[in-house]
Amino acid sequence: MNFLICSTIWLLSVHLLRENMSCWGLRSADGTPDRPHSDPKYSWETLQRQKRNWVWNQFFVLEEYTGTDPLYVGKLHSDVDKGDGNVRYVLTGSGASSIFTIDEKTGDIHATKRLDREEQGYYTLHAQAVDSKTNAPVEDESEFIVKVQDINDNEPKFLDGPYTAGVPEMSPLGTMVVQVTATDADDPTYGNSARVVYSIIHGQPYFSVEPKTGIIRTALPNMDRETRNQYVLIIQAKDMVGQMGGLSGTTSVTVTLTDVNDNPPRFSRKSYQYSVLESVPVPSVVAKLKAADADIDSNAEMDYHIIDGDARGVFNITTDEDTQEGVIFLQRPLDYETKSSFSLKIEATNRNIDPQFLTFGPFSDTAAVKVIVEDVNEPPVFYPLIRKLMVSEAARVGTVIGMVSASDPDSSSSAIRYSIDRNTDLERFFNVDALTGVISTAKALDRELNSVHNLTILATENQDPSQVGRGIVLIRVMDINDNAPVFAIEYETLLCENAAPGQVIQTISAVDKDEPPSGHRFYFSLAFSASNNNNFTLRDNKDNTASVLTKHADFRRQEQSLYLLPVLIVDSGSPALSSTNTLSVRVCDCDVDGIPQACGTVAFSLPQGLSTGALLAILGCIITLLVLMLLIMAMLRRRKAPLFLEDERDVRENIVRYDDEGGGEEDTEAFDMVALRNLNIIRDSKVQDISPETASVYPYSASAISRTSYKTLPDNIVFQEFIWDRLKVTEVDPSAPPYDSLQTYAFEGNGSVADSLSTLELPSSDSEQSYDYLSNWGPRFKKLADLYGDLEGSSISPSLSYHGELGPINI
Repeated sequence: MNFLICSTIWLLSVHLLRENMSCWGLRSADGTPDRPHSDPKYSWETLQRQKRNWVWNQFFVLEEYTGTDPLYVGKLHSDVDKGDGNVRYVLTGSGASSIFTIDEKTGDIHATKRLDREEQGYYTLHAQAVDSKTNAPVEDESEFIVKVQDINDNEPKFLDGPYTAGVPEMSPLGTMVVQVTATDADDPTYGNSARVVYSIIHGQPYFSVEPKTGIIRTALPNMDRETRNQYVLIIQAKDMVGQMGGLSGTTSVTVTLTDVNDNPPRFSRKSYQYSVLESVPVPSVVAKLKAADADIDSNAEMDYHIIDGDARGVFNITTDEDTQEGVIFLQRPLDYETKSSFSLKIEATNRNIDPQFLTFGPFSDTAAVKVIVEDVNEPPVFYPLIRKLMVSEAARVGTVIGMVSASDPDSSSSAIRYSIDRNTDLERFFNVDALTGVISTAKALDRELNSVHNLTILATENQDPSQVGRGIVLIRVMDINDNAPVFAIEYETLLCENAAPGQVIQTISAVDKDEPPSGHRFYFSLAFSASNNNNFTLRDNKDNTASVLTKHADFRRQEQSLYLLPVLIVDSGSPALSSTNTLSVRVCDCDVDGIPQACGTVAFSLPQGLSTGALLAILGCIITLLVLMLLIMAMLRRRKAPLFLEDERDVRENIVRYDDEGGGEEDTEAFDMVALRNLNIIRDSKVQDISPETASVYPYSASAISRTSYKTLPDNIVFQEFIWDRLKVTEVDPSAPPYDSLQTYAFEGNGSVADSLSTLELPSSDSEQSYDYLSNWGPRFKKLADLYGDLEGSSISPSLSYHGELGPINI
């Protein structure tokens, strides 16, 4: 590589002085270029030597330098530099110091780093010669460019790869498929490093590529997608115009053959046969068939048609858009007994035919289809399916209305039984004869309740009860005149006291539940009881309305506030029916415009001068007094002391039950059985029921009572004495309640056959049983414990009844 040094530039400047192209430029004092010598105004003596200016060509440096020493770029030199070290060279600009260095004394420039043209193609530098002592410039600053010279160090690259493309099948030779492009990062202006050529490595002989443009074309005609639908090509791009030593890159191109309609539809067979039950409903699918088409998508779409056959109107065919099948469906019901088979001719045709491939056709195909109808056991059929009948609402029970008929469509012709679906005749107004189908009334009819009855008649085969046919019978009930006319509404007639004679106070109309063919015609009049009415009169308006008029004026509410006017209404039926309706007329106080202000009975009027405020005050006082009385009564109830303490009440409300099971046969030793049989054995202890605690608090001792011989007294005296003794004991008993209470005593008189049954009173009842456990039962059983504890060594027998904290206890 050539570099221009200063000496070379000096020789060229001497040779080319006239063109002023040297490093040393002769310039005038004012800086203008020197004139040629031929100019008479200028002479050699007048020429002055001017300061040299830096004029540089660009330097070149090779990229990707791999040497170990810094790469020499060039040399800077000024004629001012005499080699004595007084001139120092300075380099600034892009890459100075970091990439490029300069020898300050000699001006030699070196590259210290490996350069890559693809990263930066050139560097702009500034050169300056300065005095080494004063740093004063001795030359003007000059700018020069160091250009990085390219080498072939980048292979071509397909930036858009890999590629996918499509081309229609059956395309002619040379049809363009796609264009590929490779780029080379090397300098396209220097050498052949960036000149790329294309070639196909894999994909022949089906496709080819243009070397310069990269356009891929078909290399074979009539490639068939149905044979092979996809090809993968490998394309190579090589620089250096494909010469030896050039770099290369590859990419893949996937070429898909797109479909065209080049295949007609074809049935796999020429004839098809299907079976179908005669009971299938309309529009059931009978059969499906498909014509094969090797094409795809819209090129495989087809339409099916029935072009011939003996089933016109019975079947139809359509295309299933998802599967492209021909779907044969039923248009009319089938009947095996009428026709048991059908023959059809089906045609399948492509929808989208490409005229370019008509020679591959025809693009349609036909097939024969036979449909066999299979017999099934059908339910009976009504003829007609819906029958309309009429009956008068005056028809008696059992009146024949009409008849229905059904038959078995099968060849067996089974017998049929008729019945009514009671869900359509819940009140059982009608009956049907099971054998003949005759329909008759079963109850009295009322057109006003139900004018039309919609019955479902069932026809059931005797041989197969599961086969049930259904028919509809519409029975219209014809009207008779059986309803009297009545008022259309409840009229509220108001009469002003100042009404004038002959004034219309009410217009009335009537309604009738009947519907005569010629329409209603009503006649109005006053009832016979009101024919001599002196207050009102009735006028028939001949349009099914009537007007009520006053006969006089001066009606007074104080005298009579309500008038009851009986109105007779007669219809035009045969026979004519009538009804009497009462019209209530209230007398009202009206204003000058005739608007009622107050009607009915005159209300009691308050005395003059008593205002509403005064009435409210009186009412408030009454309510206040009532509230005070209620409060006083409530306080008095709260202050009333309870009759007994809560503890005693709780105790007395409890029932204590002693379940002491006897000892069986051994229990006979506890008493003398003879006492049950002898009426005269009565112990004195039978009437002793005074406890040891109470014996000392009243004057009647137990011994005194025991001396009394109840045995010798009459029954009434015995009971009197017994009750008297008990009363005395209760009066002195501190544990007795302070209020009257009912005392129960199990005492028998002389007339008892068995005397007392208590084991505590018998002579043989000296039991050794201990009752100490009663003391452990708590204070409530203290008296029982004391009583039975003291009796162990006492001659006093326990009483038959005990009244303690728990209340009366019968033993």
